[in-house]
Amino acid sequence: MIFNSVTYLLFLSLVLCLFWVLPQRPRLWMILLASVMFYGFWRPEFLLVMAISAGTDYFVAQRIESCSINKIRWRWLLVSLTINLGLLFYFKYLHFFLGNAVATLNFFGYYELETPALNIILPLGISFYTFQTISYTVDVYRKFIRAEKDFVVYGCFVTFFPQLVAGPIVRGGELLEQICAKPKFRLESFVSGIRRILFGLFLKVVLADNISPIVDFGFSQPVANISAIDVLTLAFLFGFQIYFDFAGYSHIAIGSAKLMGISLPENFNFPYMSTSPREFWRNWHISLSSWIRDYLYLPLLGGKVRDRSIDGLAVASTDDTNKIQKPMVALFLTWTIMGFWHGANWTFVMWGLLHASYITIYRTVAPRSSIFPPFIRSIGGWMVTLPLIMLAWVPFRAESLQTALEMYRKLFSFNEWLYLGMRENTYLVALVVLIAVMFAYGAKVWVLPWLHIHKWIAFCGDTATFFFTTAFVFVFLRPINQFIYFQF
Repeated sequence: MIFNSVTYLLFLSLVLCLFWVLPQRPRLWMILLASVMFYGFWRPEFLLVMAISAGTDYFVAQRIESCSINKIRWRWLLVSLTINLGLLFYFKYLHFFLGNAVATLNFFGYYELETPALNIILPLGISFYTFQTISYTVDVYRKFIRAEKDFVVYGCFVTFFPQLVAGPIVRGGELLEQICAKPKFRLESFVSGIRRILFGLFLKVVLADNISPIVDFGFSQPVANISAIDVLTLAFLFGFQIYFDFAGYSHIAIGSAKLMGISLPENFNFPYMSTSPREFWRNWHISLSSWIRDYLYLPLLGGKVRDRSIDGLAVASTDDTNKIQKPMVALFLTWTIMGFWHGANWTFVMWGLLHASYITIYRTVAPRSSIFPPFIRSIGGWMVTLPLIMLAWVPFRAESLQTALEMYRKLFSFNEWLYLGMRENTYLVALVVLIAVMFAYGAKVWVLPWLHIHKWIAFCGDTATFFFTTAFVFVFLRPINQFIYFQF
C-alpha cells in the first residue's frame, strides 16, 4: 500500500474514524494492527523480519535498563546491534559483498569462481525501521529515555504506519509519549494535516512523476550522445525529482500523523536554497542526517555524547573537544556508511564521498570568506553549492560507477559544452522548476509573514491553493508510481 493511491486514502479514512471513537487501549491495538496490515499489504512474510528486529530491541532495552553494570549493559547493546545490523546486512548487502569478493578472487587468478545465486528480496523500509529501533535501544543505554514496558505502545512506536516505510526516522523521545497521551481533537491540526497530505500528493504525482520520464530517458542514453550541458541539466532534473518525490512522501507522512494529533519531525526545509554543503544537510532528509550525526559521527569523533533535553527530545552533542580524534577520518567514514545505507552499490559510496569532500573543502574555505559582506557570502555560497549538490546526484542515479565517471568526464572537456544532445523542452523544464523553487522560497520568507498580518487575504489564498492543488492531484493521481526511497 503506497501513499499515492486511492487504497491508502480509504485505509487512512477508516483508521481515522476508529482512532477518534475508540477508548485509549483499543485505540492502541487498532494503531498496531492497522500498521501491521499496512506493511503486510506488500509482502506479509517480511512482517517476521520486522518482528525480530522490534522484539530484539524491546527485550534488550529492558535488560539494559534493569542492569547497573556498564560492561553488561554494553554487551546487551552489542546483541541489539548484531541482530539488527545482521538482518540489514543479509537482506541488503550480502549479494553485493559476495559479488565483490568473487570478483577480487578472480582478479588474482581464481577464474572458475562464480557469485552464488541468491534469491534475496529486500524488505520494504528495512533501513528505516532498523535505524529507528537501534536509536531507541541506544537512547535507553545512554539513559536519555526509559525502556517502554508496554509492548503494544512500543509496537505502535516501531510500526506507526505514516512513517514506517520511508521515515521521517523518529526517536523514542519524540513519539512514545505522544502515542501514550490521550489525544485531543483540534480542528486546526486536522485541517493542517489534510493540507499537508494534499501538498505531498501534489509534489509526488504532479511534479516528481512528470519529471521522472524525462530523467529516465536522459540517463538511458549512451553517454557518448549527451553533452556536458546535458549532464548538468539531467543532474538538476533528477535532483528536483528526488526532492519532490521524497518531500512529497514526508508531507503525506506528517499530514497523516497530524490527523491523529501526532507531530512528526520535519524532514525538508528548502534544501536547494542552502548556501553551503553543511547547511544543505541541515535541510535535506533532516531526520536521517541528524541520526547519522548523533549515533555515528559524534561517537566516531570520540567526544562525549550527552542529553540536553530540548522540549523533551534527546539531543546529542560533543563538548569534550580535547578528546576528539581524527575528525577527517570520522567524516569520510561516516559518509561512506551514509552512502552504503542508501544502497549496495559503489555509486552510492561515490555519492557519499563527494559530500564528504564538499564539507571538507567548505570547512577550509569558510573562515577565509569572512572578508566578504554577508549578502555576498550568501549569494555566492548558494551559486556554488547548488550546482555541486546537483552534480553529486549523478552517481546516485547512474547505472554504474563507470557511467557516472564518463558523465563527469564530459564536464572537463571544452568541446562537450558546445552542443545540445536532448530535446529543447528538457532544458526549459529544468529552468522553470528552478525558478519555481526560488519563487516558493521567496514566498515562504517574505510573503507568508505578510499574510499572517492580513488574515482575509491569507484565507482567500489558502482557499484558492486548496482547490488548485486538489484539482491537479485528482487529475494526476491515477498513474501509480512507487516512491524512490522505498528501494532503500
